[in-house]
Amino acid sequence: MNRSLSEKLKTAFPDVVPVTRLIIKDQKIKNPGASSWLAGFAAAEGYFKVSIYKSKDYKLGFQVQLCFILTQDGRDEKLLRSFIKYLECGEVYQNRTWCDFKVTKLSDIIKKIIPLFKNYPTQGDKAKNFEDFCKVAELIKQKKDLMADGLEQIRIIKAGMNRGRN
Repeated sequence: MNRSLSEKLKTAFPDVVPVTRLIIKDQKIKNPGASSWLAGFAAAEGYFKVSIYKSKDYKLGFQVQLCFILTQDGRDEKLLRSFIKYLECGEVYQNRTWCDFKVTKLSDIIKKIIPLFKNYPTQGDKAKNFEDFCKVAELIKQKKDLMADGLEQIRIIKAGMNRGRN
């Protein structure tokens, strides 16, 4: 849909005239109720991710990282960049066709992202993923990710998140 109609659809519906999508230059979050809007936006376009990486810097050989991500078409890069100013954290990464707003710094996750979604909760599976994300954050705060049993607990939680959720 964001990349125009396929040739097959254009042939099947020759009378359809595509609407040109406007590019809004002033993409700033101005509304005082923006946190609830951002939470709703994230419910549709974001996700909470737990990653476990091999790392020689850790005794067990693995590092756990939390990441909050919002993904949009590359045309909305300015909107995603406005989240950096609004939340006072995160970075924007751009590919040719899409952009990601990512928050990976643990202190920002704990002090900004988690409180935001506790105050403005999402619904459904996204809410369950957030609960699991918070459980892992708590385990990391308690440094349990540095112990074998804690790391295994995180692996189990991670396996049940996002695409692993039944």
